[in-house]
Amino acid sequence: MSGLFATLNTTVKALSVHSRSLETAGKNLANVNNPAYARQRVIIGDRGSVLTPQGVESLGLEVLGLQQMRDTLADAQVLREISLSHSATSEQTGLQRAQTALGQSIDRTASASDPSSALDRGVGGAIDDFFSAFSSFAASPTDTGARQNLMQKAATLTDRFQLTDRRLATVQGDLNTGIANDVATANSLLANIANLNSEIGQLETNNPGAALDLRDQRQAKLEQLAAIIPIEVRPGTGGQVQVVSLNGSGADVPLVTLGVVQGTVAFTGTTITAGSPATVLALGSGSIKGELTARDGGIKTIRDSLDALASQLVTSVNAAYNPTAIAGGNFFVAAGTTAAALTVTSTITAANVKASNGGPVGDNTTALAVAQLANQSFATSGGAAINGTYSDFFALSVAQLGQDLSDANATVDSQTSIETLVRAQRDSSSGVNLDEEMADLLKFQRAFQASSRVFNVVDSLLDEIVNRLGR
Repeated sequence: MSGLFATLNTTVKALSVHSRSLETAGKNLANVNNPAYARQRVIIGDRGSVLTPQGVESLGLEVLGLQQMRDTLADAQVLREISLSHSATSEQTGLQRAQTALGQSIDRTASASDPSSALDRGVGGAIDDFFSAFSSFAASPTDTGARQNLMQKAATLTDRFQLTDRRLATVQGDLNTGIANDVATANSLLANIANLNSEIGQLETNNPGAALDLRDQRQAKLEQLAAIIPIEVRPGTGGQVQVVSLNGSGADVPLVTLGVVQGTVAFTGTTITAGSPATVLALGSGSIKGELTARDGGIKTIRDSLDALASQLVTSVNAAYNPTAIAGGNFFVAAGTTAAALTVTSTITAANVKASNGGPVGDNTTALAVAQLANQSFATSGGAAINGTYSDFFALSVAQLGQDLSDANATVDSQTSIETLVRAQRDSSSGVNLDEEMADLLKFQRAFQASSRVFNVVDSLLDEIVNRLGR
């Protein structure tokens, strides 16, 4: 049996254990909304017992340490899904901005069988208005109003092409800026992860698993980094980790090894490099991947389509308007075969725009030839810059951008659901459960109260012995 002092000593240890358990439960509750926090558990151990002249005496309880309920496999899966989600979201945002820059109302259900559903204003409307104005001019070649209307529609057409191309170029430039900002953020995160690795290694040299809060901070930084570039985490010594990405062959490109950053991330304009020596990363996910996909995919395609359309307009309209190739007689500047350079020849005005090639008053052969181009179908196999009519080609190009955006929207919705599911699975093992923590809080509170009452009982017994039995 235990003596008086042994009883008091054992009770003090029990109070210390229950107090630590209460603190841990409270800390868990405080971090219930912290997604990077893994709940903690107090590991309670029995100090054993010794044989004394009075009999077997318990040495009481003690806190052996804290256990972090973190699932490394679930963490790795969350990193992958975060990277995929941010890739899809970045691409979606870039394509949405391109849609706005086009000035077109895109019907993402448009198809090749109904290309007009993707064309109602912007460049598409300007093309229709331009050829309609030439048709009106052909009907009334001497009408001043028809002439002025034609020149106005021609100016609107070139302005729409130039403005749309500038807007799309601005979107691409903004995506480049976004990539540069992401690269800077990634390098800052790599430095933070390396520093946290060093701190964890120092704290856990003689006490493995002790730096729980630092591990949570490192996990948060890893998830932020995964949102930018795809990464994988390899376990290292002393609680530290190695962070790697992959190259085109699937080989590891070390980014952080223990407490050292292995070369910074850099953007070459077309690729992302990292490691030492600098190695091109295979970007299968991450926000940079989505930005590059939007910039070099859907946005570049629509800009190339605008250039092809402008080139075909210049070639065909000039051939119809100036069939004898008289110097200075072209309707459009011959060198302006891109959307950014499409321009009406400066010498053409409402007063001298011609309806025919030197024919009598009222002759409309030239104006009619240009107007008929609206319904002419071209083919790249025949040397043309586009396939189909002007309107159909542009409408299909816009519809393709709409389809790309629709695909991106569907990917974002799907990936968001997957990421939510994976996070929920991790939270089931690592996250804070309010009901469980409240139950633990109540359990340890009652245990603390029970241990406290031992002191009250001992105090009552001592009072009885000292103050009453001694009389």
